[in-house]
Amino acid sequence: MPEEIEDSFMNPYQMTAECHAAEREQTILEHLPQVRLIARRIHERLPESVSLDDLISTGIVGLISAVDNFDPTHNVKLKTYAEYKIRGAILDSLRGLDWAPRQQRKRSKQIESAIAAAEQRLKRMPSEEEIAGELGLSLEDYHEWLVEVRGVNLGSLENASGQEGSRDLLKYVAADEENSPARILERTELERLLAQSIEKMPYVERTVLSLYYHEELTLREIAKIVNLHESRVSQLKSQAILRLRSYILKRWPMERGS
Repeated sequence: MPEEIEDSFMNPYQMTAECHAAEREQTILEHLPQVRLIARRIHERLPESVSLDDLISTGIVGLISAVDNFDPTHNVKLKTYAEYKIRGAILDSLRGLDWAPRQQRKRSKQIESAIAAAEQRLKRMPSEEEIAGELGLSLEDYHEWLVEVRGVNLGSLENASGQEGSRDLLKYVAADEENSPARILERTELERLLAQSIEKMPYVERTVLSLYYHEELTLREIAKIVNLHESRVSQLKSQAILRLRSYILKRWPMERGS
């Protein structure tokens, strides 16, 4: 039988497999911009020593896992599920790295302690000047510290604050353990504490957090909205995160090493 005739009688299972493979590859290609967007947003919070290309590569692994394990019967869009898997893969890879120098971690803890001490003494959220004074620093030096500690708390508190509000992906993709009454109660209490802490913050810091996490704008986009320099927005975001962390650590059983 001629070769071209043999091709026309290709095994239907083989044809189905090839069609599925082509569809899978096309789906992955269509969602690659989503990987790059998420990787860039995470990279923006990190020291320059962390490679954006490495984050993108890890994110692609998460995307492939999302495409291969997606179940449309769960009534969630592939884009939503993919975002969860992409972000999770990138954050997991970062948790396995000691990319934050010890000096940065030390200063992050010092700022947290200063915020907690000033808050206890003043019975309110301290201002930047008061935090700097608690550290024995000039305001300019304190601002430099805020730039240096950028990204140190990414793996713990930023994940929690990202769940605050309407975009809680866990309710769509969580394992059974995550949906247990105890875990739901824990998440509810943590969200309550986060909301309570955010409410006490200066208005500009609340605005930066909202635009960054809820609206998912870049620091450059936020800078235009609040009419501040991008570096200043970065400082405010770092300070707001450390305020949250200080507030939560006094009221929530979180490991100090996180």
